[in-house]
Amino acid sequence: MSEGYNAQSGADFTIILFFYVGRNEPAVSRLITNSLTTSYNHPMTSRERSFRLEAVVLRHLDWGEADRMLTLFTAEQGKVRAVAKGVRKMRSRKAGHLEPFTRVNLLLARGRDMLLITQAETVDAFLALRDDLLRTTQALYVIELLDRFTYEEGENHALYRLLVETLSRLAQADFNSDLVLRYYEIRLLDLVGFRPQLFRCLNCEEEIIAQDQYFSAERGGVLCPRCGRIVLEARPVTIDTLRYLRHFQRSNWSEASRAPLPTPLNRELEILMQYYLTYLLERGLNTPTFLRRIRRDWS
Repeated sequence: MSEGYNAQSGADFTIILFFYVGRNEPAVSRLITNSLTTSYNHPMTSRERSFRLEAVVLRHLDWGEADRMLTLFTAEQGKVRAVAKGVRKMRSRKAGHLEPFTRVNLLLARGRDMLLITQAETVDAFLALRDDLLRTTQALYVIELLDRFTYEEGENHALYRLLVETLSRLAQADFNSDLVLRYYEIRLLDLVGFRPQLFRCLNCEEEIIAQDQYFSAERGGVLCPRCGRIVLEARPVTIDTLRYLRHFQRSNWSEASRAPLPTPLNRELEILMQYYLTYLLERGLNTPTFLRRIRRDWS
């Protein structure tokens, strides 16, 4: 039965009931009788056909002649996909609310196969990001990283909060945008289950001391100099880089943001994180290459 009781389903239950009663199986007949009574008196309730949800738009693609398929990230349901009907028409009122990295309130309806966006209202468009090519690309990197690491696995309030807070920080000129990204990478890895080990050697388990070390993406963290030299894929990592990674890993944003991040050190951190992220994702990300090109052209 899909929704409550109907004549056909009642007839089917009646046939089954008389079959089992005729075979003198009272336990089974009582079970079916109870089910039939429930169908009459307490119809099965389906999930609400429409509901409201706050989301950040991750990406969209054209769908049919005038529609768009959107990938959204929400606190309550994690990553979801929904169709915006007619949004590519010139007179559509929803189009401006459904651009990538827009925080939006949605009214969604359950279609036969897909969620349908029936209303959209912008909560925060992060306009400062859209007026600056560098920060626009950084915001797209934040979105791409989240999209690659998540599936449609259900609610994740912590990850949604990190996403919204990171976009908000990028939109504020007071913050070093590179520092915002490095902090975001480390916190995201924590929340998706790939927290790197930074305090003990993953091979000998000795505590890491204040000297240059090695980092292994395959093993998921730091190796001491003795062990790192015998692991072929391990990369050298300076003690300053390691200090910053540790600081980001164990600090909230208020504490992490107090640390100045010189450009050479940011570059070391960026290279190390891309090495680790590429290994975890089994392929490279698209936006870091464009980010490097923008920096090169602007320098």
